[in-house]
Amino acid sequence: MITLALSKGRIFDDTLPLLRAAGIEVLDDPEKSRKLILDTNQPGVRVLIVRASDVPTYVENGGADLGITGKDTLIEHGGQGLYQPLDLQIAKCRISVAVRNDFDYERAVKQGSRLRVATKYVAIAREFFAAKGVHVDLIKLYGSMELAPLTGLADAIVDLVSTGNTLRANHLVEVERIMDISSRLVVNQAALKLKQAPIRAMIDAFAAAVAAQAKA
Repeated sequence: MITLALSKGRIFDDTLPLLRAAGIEVLDDPEKSRKLILDTNQPGVRVLIVRASDVPTYVENGGADLGITGKDTLIEHGGQGLYQPLDLQIAKCRISVAVRNDFDYERAVKQGSRLRVATKYVAIAREFFAAKGVHVDLIKLYGSMELAPLTGLADAIVDLVSTGNTLRANHLVEVERIMDISSRLVVNQAALKLKQAPIRAMIDAFAAAVAAQAKA
């Protein structure tokens, strides 16, 4: 049995064409079903529905053989013990710094002000600001980052940005782009040895599908 860990939402939706390229069809819609283990048309393949932040943990500890998760999640997790054979080029977005549109971020940085920054991406934010020599107090939040500057909890946020519509709707502006994000395939190293043929076949099918999409 090959177990693939996925999270609901954009990553799941963007993974479906890659699975089809490998001859795998998921038989349940996770948005409509309460099942957390989904069957596929291949009796030897199943899909595990977990939180995005838990995908690396499931794969690293053998709860799943493979998983698909964002680069942001892997950086925060650390990625130790995981084989990362492919950037799947799906669920693309970016991690950026954003502030209220009336906050002079550039001036605050130049003056050496100590900034309060709200984020769930603590490792990424810490490394980014340290490299710039900017002193920050990091405030860890798990959701609704946009509220932090609006309520005075923080001067800035570090968060995922896709279209920027949520920022604009909350009177925030993107001031620095930290990194581009896409989703990676991660593999449990022990599973790769024990189930080498089926896992390699899936990796190769995914790679071919990504290459075909790049040419399209």
